[in-house]
Amino acid sequence: MTLILLLAVLAQLAPAPRGAAAGASPVPLVDSVQVAAFGDDRSAFSVHFGELTSDYRVMAMFVLPGQRVPIAVDGSVATDDTARYTLDGGSGTAVPNGTAQWTWTAPVTPGVAPVEVRDSMTGQTMTLNVFVMVPYSAMRRGTLNGYHIGAYPAPRRGYESEYQRPLGFVEVTPSVEDVAVSPHFTLGQFMCKQDGDPRYVVLRQPLLEKLERLLTAVNEHGIEAKSFSIMSAYRTPHYNAAIGNKTIFSRHEYGDAADVFVDEDHDGIMDDLNHDGRHTIADAKVLGAIVNQKEADAPEFAGLIGGLGTYAPTTGHGPFMHVDVRGFQVEWGS
Repeated sequence: MTLILLLAVLAQLAPAPRGAAAGASPVPLVDSVQVAAFGDDRSAFSVHFGELTSDYRVMAMFVLPGQRVPIAVDGSVATDDTARYTLDGGSGTAVPNGTAQWTWTAPVTPGVAPVEVRDSMTGQTMTLNVFVMVPYSAMRRGTLNGYHIGAYPAPRRGYESEYQRPLGFVEVTPSVEDVAVSPHFTLGQFMCKQDGDPRYVVLRQPLLEKLERLLTAVNEHGIEAKSFSIMSAYRTPHYNAAIGNKTIFSRHEYGDAADVFVDEDHDGIMDDLNHDGRHTIADAKVLGAIVNQKEADAPEFAGLIGGLGTYAPTTGHGPFMHVDVRGFQVEWGS
C-alpha cells in the first residue's frame, strides 16, 4: 500500500469518541510464531456457552471442577429438528434438555476437557476446549502449588462486577501450552512471564473473542497479520508489583487484557504499519484507530468494549497496543 492510500485509510479510521469425539485431544496449534494462517475459521452456527455466544470453530471455556454449564446452539434450529445438532461431552457429562440444548457437567479433576458440537447436516463442528480450573480457594497465602500469585484486593468500589476476584486458575504445563484457545491463539501466549512449574493463568473468553475480531478487522484494512504477537497478557498480582506496575486493579491480573503488536517479519517489534520507514507510536495508533472504529460502529463488538492504550517504543520493547474488555471505555496513549 502506498503512503497516500494508507493515509486515506487512516482518515477513514479516525478515532470515534470513547467514554472432538470421546477421548479426543484438545485442538492444538503450533508455536506462537507459526500459528495457523489467518482465515475465516467460522462455523455456520453459533453456540452459547460460558460468557458468550461464539461462531468460531474452536474456542476456550473456563470452568470449575464439577461445574454445570448450559450449552446451546443459538437460535437457528427448528423445534422439530432435534437430531441435527449433537454434542460429545468428552470426559464430562452431557444431558440434553431441549432442542440443541444441553447441560454439560465438567470433570472433577482440573485439566483440559474438549467438547464437540456437530451439525450432522453439514458436517461442521465447533470444538470447545474446556479448561477445568483449580479453584481460587485452593490458594494459600497467595501461593498455589508453590507458584506465588499474590493477593487480589476486594472489588473496586462502584465496579464490583468488573473487579471480582477470579473464580480459579488454569494450570499450565508444557503439554497444554499449545492448546488452542481460539483459532489464532494458544494458551501459552497468555501466560505470565513469571517463572514456575507448573504455572497458572487467568483468561476470559471475551478477550479471545475481541482479539479474533480485531484480527479480522486488521486484515480487512490491508494489514497482513496471521495473529497478534502478545507482549504481555496475564500477570499475577505478585509479578505486576515486581515489575513496578503500581496499578492495583490492572486488568492484566483479571485475565482480560493483552498488550499486542503485529510482527509478520518476526523481528520481535511492531511492523511499520504506516510505512514511514520507522517503528513509532504511530504504528500502534494505526491499530488503535481500528479498535475505535469497531467499538463505535460494529454490532459484533457489543459487550467487548474496554480500555485502549497505545505505547511508544523504549529500549526494552517496540510500540504496542493495550486492549481489554473491562466493560467500559477508557483510552490513553503516550
